[in-house]
Amino acid sequence: MTKLASFGRPLRAAVIGASGGIGGAFVQHLCGLEGVDVVYAFSRRAAPKTGDCVAASLDYDDEDSIAAAASLAKEDGPLDLVLVASGLLHEGPGLQPEKSFRSLDAGNLARSFHVNAIGPALAAKHFLPILARDRKAVFAALSARVGSIGDNRLGGWYGYRAAKAALNMTIRCLAIEVARNRKEMICVGLHPGTVDSQLSKPFQGGVAEDKLFAPAVAAGHLLEVVDGLAAGDSGKVFAWDGKEIPF
Repeated sequence: MTKLASFGRPLRAAVIGASGGIGGAFVQHLCGLEGVDVVYAFSRRAAPKTGDCVAASLDYDDEDSIAAAASLAKEDGPLDLVLVASGLLHEGPGLQPEKSFRSLDAGNLARSFHVNAIGPALAAKHFLPILARDRKAVFAALSARVGSIGDNRLGGWYGYRAAKAALNMTIRCLAIEVARNRKEMICVGLHPGTVDSQLSKPFQGGVAEDKLFAPAVAAGHLLEVVDGLAAGDSGKVFAWDGKEIPF
């Protein structure tokens, strides 16, 4: 992929969660594409500006920082693409995917929902208003196949599954609302597959070699999916290969 052709103009993009494996790969990939005007890379610990990448802080624990990030991104005009690449599956020995309901912990559940569902919802609150209104514009958040209720055959991983299912519902609600007066805006969830990152590292044992993607490969797959999206796809969740994932 050399450019995101379907947007049809110099692209202005923002990546939220740019310090993570896929988020960082999104930034690098976008900065290497033709026709990209600027990429805003937002994370809790912002890196210095490099080339066409503007790095700044954004912390889900501080909604004012989300509002400030959106204000920065809109200074030179509306955005065409917002990618929310944040996610939390485990965090030290105290927060691990639950194998049984006996492991459920209120604090861990709240933490998972905060990062995987509430944070992206607040990002939508502040970034949807600065997306372009007169052409294709995309708000996409990393979801996961395990967040699909219809596809759940194994159980377990209560907090992560439930938080991603909540994210999927948020995306559906956003799509319904924006479609009332912004017909070309698209809100979707994206499932990257299993990516060789800190999030998946403890759980890669049973993953086939050809299904374990480097972050750069995963980012490339998802950007191809984004490029192929049309208005009728809004409110859905798509896997890395472009196939729709059921709710």
